[in-house]
Amino acid sequence: MRAPVSWIKEYVALPDDVTTEELARRLTMLGLKLESLTSPADSITGPLVVGRVLSVEAETHKNGKTVNWCTVDVADANGTGEPQGIVCGAHNFAAGDLVVVCLPGAVLPGNFEIAARKTYGHVSAGMICSARELGLGEDHDGIIVLPSDAGEPGDDAFAVLDLHDAVIEFEINPDRAYALSLRGIAREAATAFDVPFSDPAERDLPTYGEGHPVVVDDPEGCPVFVARTVTGFDPTAPTPDWMARRLTQAGMRPISLGVDVSNYVMLELGQPNHAYDRDRLSGPIRVRRAEPGERLTTLDGVRRTLTAEDLLIADDSGPIGLAGVMGGEHTELTGTSTEIVVEAAHFDPVTIFRGQRRHKLPSEASKRFERGVDPELPARAADRVAELLVRLGGGSAEGRTVVGEAPPRRRIVAALDLPARITGIEITAETTVEHLERVGCEVTVEGDRLTAVVPPWRPDLTDPYDLVEEVARVVGYDRVPSVLPTAPAGRGLTPEQKLRRRVGLTLAGAGFTETVSYPFVGAADWADLGLAESDERRRTLRMANPLNAEEPELTSTLLPGVLRALGRNVGRGASDVALFESGLVFLPSGEEAAPILGVEGRPTAEEWAAIEKAVPFQPLHLAVALAGRRERAGWWGEGRAASWADAIDAVREVAEALGIEIETSAASVAPWHPGRCAEVRVGGQVLGHAGELHPKVCAAFGLPARSAAAEIDLDALLQHAVTVTPAPRFSTYPVAKEDVALVVDAEVQAAAVEAALREGAGELLESVRLFDVYVGDQVGAGRKSLAFALRFRAPDRTLGEGEAAAARDAAVARAAEQCGAVQR
Repeated sequence: MRAPVSWIKEYVALPDDVTTEELARRLTMLGLKLESLTSPADSITGPLVVGRVLSVEAETHKNGKTVNWCTVDVADANGTGEPQGIVCGAHNFAAGDLVVVCLPGAVLPGNFEIAARKTYGHVSAGMICSARELGLGEDHDGIIVLPSDAGEPGDDAFAVLDLHDAVIEFEINPDRAYALSLRGIAREAATAFDVPFSDPAERDLPTYGEGHPVVVDDPEGCPVFVARTVTGFDPTAPTPDWMARRLTQAGMRPISLGVDVSNYVMLELGQPNHAYDRDRLSGPIRVRRAEPGERLTTLDGVRRTLTAEDLLIADDSGPIGLAGVMGGEHTELTGTSTEIVVEAAHFDPVTIFRGQRRHKLPSEASKRFERGVDPELPARAADRVAELLVRLGGGSAEGRTVVGEAPPRRRIVAALDLPARITGIEITAETTVEHLERVGCEVTVEGDRLTAVVPPWRPDLTDPYDLVEEVARVVGYDRVPSVLPTAPAGRGLTPEQKLRRRVGLTLAGAGFTETVSYPFVGAADWADLGLAESDERRRTLRMANPLNAEEPELTSTLLPGVLRALGRNVGRGASDVALFESGLVFLPSGEEAAPILGVEGRPTAEEWAAIEKAVPFQPLHLAVALAGRRERAGWWGEGRAASWADAIDAVREVAEALGIEIETSAASVAPWHPGRCAEVRVGGQVLGHAGELHPKVCAAFGLPARSAAAEIDLDALLQHAVTVTPAPRFSTYPVAKEDVALVVDAEVQAAAVEAALREGAGELLESVRLFDVYVGDQVGAGRKSLAFALRFRAPDRTLGEGEAAAARDAAVARAAEQCGAVQR
């Protein structure tokens, strides 16, 4: 909302010494956020004076353009006292007119420098200015012609044009619709400086005859409708300069007197209104809901198809306007309109909001109605529009029709000391009452309680704590004391927090980068992951009001988010990427919706149980994803591409950091590649899966072939974690090395053979490592050779001759027993 300071001062008696900066600061402290502070004079430097046109000689040149060679009296402003010769292309002035002259040496908006230069056969020493050239509007068809009493030649034009009139632009919060008007901003200024306020809406409403007939079929959508009739209006009457200037300063373009008066009153009072050409109306004005399929051409020239939810202004011919949003093209004012019906109504905010969203038609009117307009304003606003139309355009105001009445004002009861208790400021009862009255409340006090009758322009004040906010903002938020809470001693991270931090540090140390994704998914994500329709992960919670209509569900897996992040990085040139994410997933645990409770007290035990019953199960998951090279190439070697094994190793490293030993076995689960997917278990409990992604999944997410990923239930893994990991013990005695090569069936998993070796080797075994896998003619079809490095060591002695060999033979025997292994 742009508010000229001179306009504000018409309604509030600000102290003479108050600067524009101080005014903006005080209003900001009251909650009107300052966006900008501008003045037309800021972008103009140099001599800008009033001049009187002495002569005008029209000249037509070879290019077909007609220009005027003018002599202009600027008195002594040019330093010589002689008339100034200026070439001007405009034709809306004549000899004797007062104009605005920019002399050589001046700089206009856009860094446009004015100098004496030869053009069209003359030396033009300056420029006669239009409104657009001075940054006062978009009118460039003609130059500014000043009133005959505007001043004398040579006078400073800055003062004549009010170029020093600053404009303050505020960002208005949705709950402060009253501030979308000069009336509201001026009221806040009066509150800020505790000075008298002259309400422009306060006016006597004399009795008029009945105006144009009005029928309201939907009183809930339109509680109040006022129609004022003006006859004998002169459609050719120009908009006065002062009104055009104010509209321009407020960010609106002057159009015609009828339209400009309507916009001016909306800016002045905050009440949107609309003017109809009465000669183009058929029968009474009717407020009703649309019939499905009805059509309306709005003022922007778009023909719109309406629905039963649309609130319409109609007559006997059909729809003539979308209520509270935009009028219709059929009944708009034209250059011949002499009979005018002025509409000022109060509409339901929700209806207007949904209507403008449905038709993608935001307007200055809907912006105000959807936030809440003073329901007692329509009659006053309609009368103000009629008054200006008659005063500036002639004619007479003849009739007024009023349908409905404003709802009663809201009453709020609160404790007198509530503002002091909530804010922590010493606020007396007298201060509380005074400040509530300053913002427009009617306050009565009985004992230790007050009753505030809320002003009609404040629909946001609904409970006692809203009154606390009003008192606090007038007292000053800067007076709210800053009190740091005392930190309790002996508290730090919980054991669970420490374990989660250990997981993140482990993966970061392994070269993974953490990412955070939105927990929202849609049908496309399940298709990209290749999940079957019967997959349990497709059973999700659907949000009532999603941020994105294509992602209306809460995710049951972290893979869509982490794979999208991986694909985004790959698509932007990061070819070697390793990411991890830990976060909650949402698993439906019931079909009942959570109850919506009031705020007047804490939930009962039964209500709390109902809330918990509706809350979904939200386990913490961990996902990793890799693409490109796991080990980069360089002078040290060729590097190595990431593979399914790296995804499994990432889970294994996390488990080792938590003091857990995991088990893996082959599995076939989407979105992983069949035969290259491992099931991860701890103590027989399945935690998740890891391996190489299916080629179709890689293509769907824009990943290189053979990218890998893993996802596990981190909550379940943490249940087995060792909070305090014992320090490792080192033996000073030498190690005994034994290598064995075992031939097994191709279906036998290496992990099963390793487990058998560990079990058979006994306590002397320090480590076992698979270092070679061979498949070929030497072992036969359907068989493979697994080579393991076994290391034996005793903590208290050097192993004797044959001890290591005996332990090796026991390990091989157990592998033969359990896996059918044969030593090569």
